[in-house]
Amino acid sequence: MTMRKISLDLRSSMPQLVLFIVILLCSMAGNSQLNAREKLAKGTIRDIVTGETIDMATILIYPGFEHATTDELGRFYILAKKIDSLVVTALGYGRKVISNVNFHGRENTIALTRRIMELRGVTVALGPGDQFKPIGKLDIRIRGVNNSQEVLRLVPGLFIGQHAGGGKAEQIFLRGFDIDHGTDVNLTVDGVPVNMVSHAHGQGYADLHFLIPELIDKVSFKKGPYHAEKGNFTTAGFVDFRTKNVLETNMIKLETGQFNTHRLLGMMNLVDGKKSESKPSAFIATEYMYTNGYFDHPQNFKRLNVFGKYRQQISKLNSVSVSASTFASNWNASGQIPERALQSGFIGYFGAIDPNEGGNTRRNNVNVELSSRLRNGGLIRNQVYYSRYDFELYSNFTFFLNNNLDGDQIRQKERRNLLGYNSSYSYTGFVGEKKLATAVGVTLRYDKTNNTELSRTKDRDIVTSPIQLGDISEFNTGAWANNTIQWSRSLSMTAGLRWDRFDVQYSDKLGNAVRGNAKAGILSPKLNFYYQLNNKTQFYLTTGKGFHSNDTRVVVQTGGKEILPAAYGLDLGMIWKPASDLFIQTAIWYLKLGQEFVYVGDEGIVEPGGRSRRVGVDLSLRWQAVKSIYLDFDANYSNARAMDATKGAAYLPLAPVFTSIGGITLKTDFGINASLRYRYMGDRPANENYSRVAKGYMVTDAVLSYTTKEFEIGMSVQNLLDVRWKETQFDTESKLQNESAPVSEIHFTPGTPFFLKGHVSFYF
Repeated sequence: MTMRKISLDLRSSMPQLVLFIVILLCSMAGNSQLNAREKLAKGTIRDIVTGETIDMATILIYPGFEHATTDELGRFYILAKKIDSLVVTALGYGRKVISNVNFHGRENTIALTRRIMELRGVTVALGPGDQFKPIGKLDIRIRGVNNSQEVLRLVPGLFIGQHAGGGKAEQIFLRGFDIDHGTDVNLTVDGVPVNMVSHAHGQGYADLHFLIPELIDKVSFKKGPYHAEKGNFTTAGFVDFRTKNVLETNMIKLETGQFNTHRLLGMMNLVDGKKSESKPSAFIATEYMYTNGYFDHPQNFKRLNVFGKYRQQISKLNSVSVSASTFASNWNASGQIPERALQSGFIGYFGAIDPNEGGNTRRNNVNVELSSRLRNGGLIRNQVYYSRYDFELYSNFTFFLNNNLDGDQIRQKERRNLLGYNSSYSYTGFVGEKKLATAVGVTLRYDKTNNTELSRTKDRDIVTSPIQLGDISEFNTGAWANNTIQWSRSLSMTAGLRWDRFDVQYSDKLGNAVRGNAKAGILSPKLNFYYQLNNKTQFYLTTGKGFHSNDTRVVVQTGGKEILPAAYGLDLGMIWKPASDLFIQTAIWYLKLGQEFVYVGDEGIVEPGGRSRRVGVDLSLRWQAVKSIYLDFDANYSNARAMDATKGAAYLPLAPVFTSIGGITLKTDFGINASLRYRYMGDRPANENYSRVAKGYMVTDAVLSYTTKEFEIGMSVQNLLDVRWKETQFDTESKLQNESAPVSEIHFTPGTPFFLKGHVSFYF
């Protein structure tokens, strides 16, 4: 047994460390110096029915041009020489005018009433770091979420693909990345990480199926490595999901559709805490789903979700939220099929070479959040979470390449305990006439897996060859600081820095690999600028360094090399509202990655792919054509290349080149709602020299419903035009049992055919 200890010399990062300390000290100052001639208007914006806070609401001061947007807790701060009235607008709410507001040290609470969605509620206001929030709030309010797959599709430019029967985490594509299952995008639900480090199936594996779509209250996403509060996997960006704190109404929902598909959902308030933050609230939600799927071999897919949350104001300044959930899923899968098997007639389009693929997974979460308001207006948030996770997956990518008798089926399995702690302090005040928002935080995360396994199997039951078996422990300590200063009515800047340290250990139980531990640290500076040209146009320049960690097993075996490959990015963008009913956002961006990861599942290894760079353009458009009709359009172009490869062999396999998502949505006052949507992915390289092509596709979906206060009835259609499309594609070398030599070609998973599903919901 060989033991190795590897550390990263931080002397070369001393300038960044000094900057971090300076930002930290400035952030902790927390004292406001107000001009005596100025008046401070501060308060919280809430929903009049639920009592929930409203972020991204805009507050305008009259007379004058002072304005502000509410933060994630619905709070605002405005400094003005004269205040006669406030005008408050927010997406999906009626406009409200407040006169004769008392500003003598009081924090005012303003309640807004919901209205049918109008783009007039979207404002272009100076809100550092929030350049994507208007899009996120628009989409979840207008489009809603119709199924679990739609959860991630709320992010403009993000595509997903399922290739293992519905129970496996989706393959993710974003900004020129084939992210696999989460290597380069950070996903959280209520602050609990979804990505799994050193997972049995691949680094960053992110299974979001434990999230019940109807419980989503907010979706916050930001692209690029520009935000200090986010650490590991935040290279292409991050997505935060926040669940509801209180239900607007109790609900029972029934769904049924083709392929023996059924879903039952129930959500019920146990303690109704609407209209008042001081009242406790509690609810429970349960989801059960079953489907045989559209493949020739039934999937027998089953999923059970139970989620409960309790929130209590324990004192005037302190509140606590406790949530717990359990999730279980099991399924069969047909896996990927080679083009030659289809063309020869050996199997049909929805057939399988190995029908014994599939798996099961379970996850139990407990999450406790404590929020404490300070008398100076600051906020301290503490969070502790725990997850118990079990995973078992059976796959067969190469069929009979390695074992002509029993086949190449593999089992990937693990049991994991995940424990974490997040703490942050934030404060907004004024130094002279300059608005200063500061925030600091720490993050702790500990992952411990037992018997992380990779074995060759037959019919799931018989182990023909063990490949890997061991225990993994990984401890991530992080600290971050942000300072945002609004220099003037038009210009603001955010400077941030993050420090992370990783201590990892692998204990090999097969006795044929290196055992040991490694450690490393990384500093990630950020610097962002926002310029408000007028009340219709904002420009932003965001820059920063991020990283994604490598698999612990690889790190230990290679002597600690490439533990934390860095990513360097830049976005130059514009938010523009040329008319009251039209919203446009565009950006050009650049991202350089210190190391690409290529996971070879059959061998349990991560191959280094070298340095890479990506450049691209994003465009988003939201238009309210008339009162009840909305159009949305997203187009994304990216050019991804390997930096260390020879010319002509520098393509990054499966990296998307051009994607587009869009649709038209109808929402009426009398309850009829409908939408027609498309998603398009263009052709892209399947290998390094583009000699093989992953074919593009365009799929159209439709939804129609009628909603009243008591019930909703509707139907949805996936793949309305019943096109034949390939949801996932890979250039793989495989061998069928009757073949004398292996063949390298495109292997694919067929996408959903025409799929009709109906639903009825009852509200009480």
